[in-house]
Amino acid sequence: MKLSEIKSELKKLSQIAFQLPDGELVPSHFHVTEVGKITKHFIDCGGVVRTEEVANFQLWEANDFDHRLHPEKLLHIIELSEEKLQIPDLEIEVEYQMKETIGKFDLQFDGTNFQLLSKLTDCLAKDKCGIPLEKLKVKIGEWKVKENSSCTPNSGCC
Repeated sequence: MKLSEIKSELKKLSQIAFQLPDGELVPSHFHVTEVGKITKHFIDCGGVVRTEEVANFQLWEANDFDHRLHPEKLLHIIELSEEKLQIPDLEIEVEYQMKETIGKFDLQFDGTNFQLLSKLTDCLAKDKCGIPLEKLKVKIGEWKVKENSSCTPNSGCC
Protein backbone atom coordinates (compact mmCIF):
# COMPACT_ATOMS: atom_id res chain seq x y z
CA MET A 1 0.00 0.00 0.00
CA LYS A 2 1.31 3.43 -0.91
CA LEU A 3 0.99 6.65 1.08
CA SER A 4 -1.62 7.99 -1.35
CA GLU A 5 -3.73 4.87 -0.80
CA ILE A 6 -3.68 5.02 3.02
CA LYS A 7 -4.54 8.72 2.93
CA SER A 8 -7.51 8.00 0.67
CA GLU A 9 -8.76 5.23 2.99
CA LEU A 10 -8.24 7.30 6.16
CA LYS A 11 -10.57 9.99 4.77
CA LYS A 12 -13.39 7.40 4.70
CA LEU A 13 -12.90 5.97 8.20
CA SER A 14 -14.22 6.89 11.64
CA GLN A 15 -11.70 4.62 13.44
CA ILE A 16 -8.41 2.88 12.66
CA ALA A 17 -7.56 -0.76 13.25
CA PHE A 18 -4.41 -2.69 12.34
CA GLN A 19 -4.65 -6.46 12.06
CA LEU A 20 -1.68 -8.79 12.51
CA PRO A 21 -1.07 -11.75 10.16
CA ASP A 22 -2.53 -14.15 12.76
CA GLY A 23 -5.83 -12.22 12.74
CA GLU A 24 -5.27 -10.52 16.09
CA LEU A 25 -5.82 -6.76 16.20
CA VAL A 26 -3.15 -4.38 17.41
CA PRO A 27 -4.60 -3.01 20.67
CA SER A 28 -6.77 0.03 19.92
CA HIS A 29 -4.70 2.28 22.19
CA PHE A 30 -1.69 2.11 19.82
CA HIS A 31 0.34 5.17 18.88
CA VAL A 32 2.09 5.90 15.57
CA THR A 33 5.39 7.08 17.02
CA GLU A 34 7.22 7.57 13.72
CA VAL A 35 6.45 8.25 10.09
CA GLY A 36 9.54 8.51 7.96
CA LYS A 37 11.48 7.47 4.91
CA ILE A 38 13.93 4.59 5.07
CA THR A 39 16.54 4.27 2.35
CA LYS A 40 18.41 1.01 1.97
CA HIS A 41 21.55 1.19 -0.18
CA PHE A 42 23.12 -2.24 -0.65
CA ILE A 43 24.84 -4.69 -2.94
CA ASP A 44 23.19 -8.02 -3.71
CA CYS A 45 25.04 -11.36 -3.89
CA GLY A 46 25.38 -10.93 -7.65
CA GLY A 47 27.31 -7.69 -7.25
CA VAL A 48 24.50 -5.31 -8.28
CA VAL A 49 24.25 -2.08 -6.27
CA ARG A 50 20.65 -1.34 -5.34
CA THR A 51 18.63 1.29 -3.53
CA GLU A 52 15.19 0.76 -2.01
CA GLU A 53 13.01 3.34 -0.26
CA VAL A 54 9.91 2.85 1.84
CA ALA A 55 7.71 5.05 3.97
CA ASN A 56 7.95 3.68 7.49
CA PHE A 57 5.29 3.73 10.20
CA GLN A 58 6.17 2.63 13.71
CA LEU A 59 3.27 1.39 15.83
CA TRP A 60 3.73 1.38 19.59
CA GLU A 61 1.51 0.76 22.56
CA ALA A 62 1.82 1.97 26.12
CA ASN A 63 -0.37 1.66 29.19
CA ASP A 64 -2.59 4.62 28.24
CA PHE A 65 -5.54 2.38 27.50
CA ASP A 66 -7.93 5.28 26.78
CA HIS A 67 -5.78 6.62 23.91
CA ARG A 68 -7.28 6.40 20.40
CA LEU A 69 -5.60 7.65 17.25
CA HIS A 70 -8.29 9.08 14.99
CA PRO A 71 -8.04 8.83 11.20
CA GLU A 72 -7.80 12.61 10.70
CA LYS A 73 -4.89 12.79 13.18
CA LEU A 74 -2.94 10.04 11.38
CA LEU A 75 -3.70 11.73 8.06
CA HIS A 76 -2.24 14.98 9.46
CA ILE A 77 0.90 13.14 10.69
CA ILE A 78 1.40 11.55 7.26
CA GLU A 79 0.92 14.83 5.39
CA LEU A 80 3.28 16.68 7.75
CA SER A 81 5.90 13.95 7.26
CA GLU A 82 5.55 14.12 3.48
CA GLU A 83 6.01 17.89 3.57
CA LYS A 84 8.86 18.15 6.09
CA LEU A 85 10.81 15.07 4.95
CA GLN A 86 10.00 15.37 1.22
CA ILE A 87 8.62 11.82 1.13
CA PRO A 88 7.29 10.78 -2.29
CA ASP A 89 4.37 8.37 -2.75
CA LEU A 90 6.23 5.32 -1.45
CA GLU A 91 5.14 1.85 -0.40
CA ILE A 92 4.54 1.62 3.35
CA GLU A 93 6.42 -0.65 5.72
CA VAL A 94 5.09 -0.95 9.27
CA GLU A 95 7.20 -1.73 12.33
CA TYR A 96 5.45 -3.19 15.36
CA GLN A 97 6.90 -4.49 18.63
CA MET A 98 6.32 -8.21 18.77
CA LYS A 99 6.96 -10.38 21.83
CA GLU A 100 10.73 -10.65 21.37
CA THR A 101 11.67 -8.39 18.44
CA ILE A 102 10.39 -5.70 16.10
CA GLY A 103 8.28 -7.12 13.29
CA LYS A 104 8.34 -5.52 9.83
CA PHE A 105 5.23 -5.77 7.72
CA ASP A 106 3.79 -4.76 4.39
CA LEU A 107 0.40 -3.08 4.52
CA GLN A 108 -2.92 -3.53 2.76
CA PHE A 109 -6.53 -2.53 3.48
CA ASP A 110 -9.43 -5.00 3.45
CA GLY A 111 -12.20 -2.39 3.59
CA THR A 112 -12.30 -2.42 7.41
CA ASN A 113 -8.82 -3.02 8.82
CA PHE A 114 -5.31 -2.18 7.77
CA GLN A 115 -3.69 -5.59 7.48
CA LEU A 116 -0.08 -6.13 8.45
CA LEU A 117 1.32 -8.66 5.99
CA SER A 118 4.35 -10.81 6.72
CA LYS A 119 7.48 -9.94 4.78
CA LEU A 120 9.89 -12.55 3.42
CA THR A 121 13.51 -12.40 2.36
CA ASP A 122 14.50 -13.42 -1.16
CA CYS A 123 17.60 -13.59 -3.30
CA LEU A 124 17.69 -10.78 -5.87
CA ALA A 125 20.38 -12.44 -8.00
CA LYS A 126 19.19 -16.03 -8.35
CA ASP A 127 20.90 -16.30 -11.73
CA LYS A 128 24.27 -15.54 -10.08
CA CYS A 129 24.25 -17.40 -6.77
CA GLY A 130 24.08 -21.01 -7.96
CA ILE A 131 20.67 -21.94 -6.59
CA PRO A 132 19.01 -24.34 -9.05
CA LEU A 133 15.59 -23.38 -10.35
CA GLU A 134 12.77 -25.39 -8.83
CA LYS A 135 11.58 -28.13 -11.13
CA LEU A 136 7.90 -28.70 -11.74
CA LYS A 137 6.76 -31.51 -9.48
CA VAL A 138 4.12 -33.78 -10.99
CA LYS A 139 2.65 -36.77 -9.22
CA ILE A 140 2.67 -39.99 -11.18
CA GLY A 141 -0.77 -40.52 -12.63
CA GLU A 142 -1.55 -36.78 -12.82
CA TRP A 143 0.57 -36.14 -15.92
CA LYS A 144 -1.52 -35.57 -19.01
CA VAL A 145 -0.48 -35.63 -22.64
CA LYS A 146 -0.84 -32.29 -24.40
CA GLU A 147 -3.67 -32.46 -26.90
CA ASN A 148 -1.51 -31.10 -29.70
CA SER A 149 1.29 -33.57 -28.96
CA SER A 150 2.31 -35.73 -31.89
CA CYS A 151 3.67 -38.36 -29.56
CA THR A 152 0.88 -40.26 -27.89
CA PRO A 153 0.68 -43.75 -26.50
CA ASN A 154 0.64 -46.37 -29.29
CA SER A 155 1.64 -43.77 -31.92
CA GLY A 156 5.01 -45.43 -32.46
CA CYS A 157 7.00 -42.22 -31.96
CA CYS A 158 8.73 -43.41 -28.79
